[in-house]
Amino acid sequence: MKKIGILFGQEDSFPQAFVDRINAKGEKDITAEFVRVDKVLQGEPLDYAVIVDRISQDVPFYRAALKNAAISGTAVINNPFWWSADEKFFNNALAVKLGVPVPKTVLLPSREHPTDTNEKSFRNLAYPLDWDGIFDYVGFPAYMKPFDGGGWRDVYKISDKEDLWKKFEGTGQLVMLLQEEIIFEDYFRCYCIGGKHVRIMQYEPRNPHHLRYEHGKAPADQKLLDTIKEYVLKLNQYLGYDFNTVEFAVRDGIPYAIDFCNPAPDADIKSVGEENFEWVVETAANYAIERAKQQKPDADNLTWGEYVKTSVGKSPLVSAKPVKATDVTVTQVDHAITDEGKLTGEDKPKKAAKPKAVKELKAEQPATTTEAKPKPAKATKATKTAIPVVEEPKAETESVVKPKAKKTTKKKE
Repeated sequence: MKKIGILFGQEDSFPQAFVDRINAKGEKDITAEFVRVDKVLQGEPLDYAVIVDRISQDVPFYRAALKNAAISGTAVINNPFWWSADEKFFNNALAVKLGVPVPKTVLLPSREHPTDTNEKSFRNLAYPLDWDGIFDYVGFPAYMKPFDGGGWRDVYKISDKEDLWKKFEGTGQLVMLLQEEIIFEDYFRCYCIGGKHVRIMQYEPRNPHHLRYEHGKAPADQKLLDTIKEYVLKLNQYLGYDFNTVEFAVRDGIPYAIDFCNPAPDADIKSVGEENFEWVVETAANYAIERAKQQKPDADNLTWGEYVKTSVGKSPLVSAKPVKATDVTVTQVDHAITDEGKLTGEDKPKKAAKPKAVKELKAEQPATTTEAKPKPAKATKATKTAIPVVEEPKAETESVVKPKAKKTTKKKE
């Protein structure tokens, strides 16, 4: 008997429905259950042919246990080794190489020194950074967010460089991305399972959470949907994710991949709706059964993406032949939602060279920021910088304390 297990945290609706769906199919010698871990011994299996991982990104103990299970023959969905190595900045860089449009994005060093480092640890880092070059490349408005984060945590909308200095002060040891804002006319969130099953969902991220899939928009053009499908398959096949979502913001008819590092994507019935929930439960169940039938004991049963395969084979990155989609479905909405967010004049892109004052801040902004440019500052155990949490990608409204210039006798590098 081969067992399929699901490892999960605080979610309720998807794990139970997933297990029930597999068992209801009555596949010979295949059963499903919630994973139970009572001990983890090196090199010893966890007694599961397949494990669907929905939580190890938040629980390092589970991530290590899954790697141990994988080396003993378990097919882990998603590959825990790749998931550990992946992050959003690399995702964007790979997309650029694959010809998938993405927002202009730069990587920023952490505002504070990482623990157990000091000024000498940063002697290869130029001070100051080429901030003018960074701002000219990205433009304003922009978003600043962790390079390996998720769930809208620590996401800031940045109006201009003055705004950046202030919000950067509160990011502590987080390594951040500064990313061009895409003012979009349409938005899509797409499930991809097994690198071949695609579910395209029109989505409105500016709506309240429970109304984001009920957008009231007209059906999208078929040519646009075909392009989105192509990009979803290409990104997931190269990254090697078995279960992922990709989000696209459409500007001037071009779909920009905004977020595609979501290996434990939201699948709760209360947020995605019954139709999408039914699709993801059925498709995930069928794919897990497929992987269980293919699983071989004491073998590598993980999915490795085309990026890794081409690297190992010393072959060109874009030479691999992509797998065609087995099925592609598109959601339909037959009713209007009247409380959608609307674009305002201040959301329109503006050049970084002429930043405007931040409207939501009551304090008068200085004319220049020569002395306020951010630089890594040593973190101490006695003093920790609070990291604000911003759940939605909209302009901040709280008052922010202006960063003070720090006296230094030695340049940090």
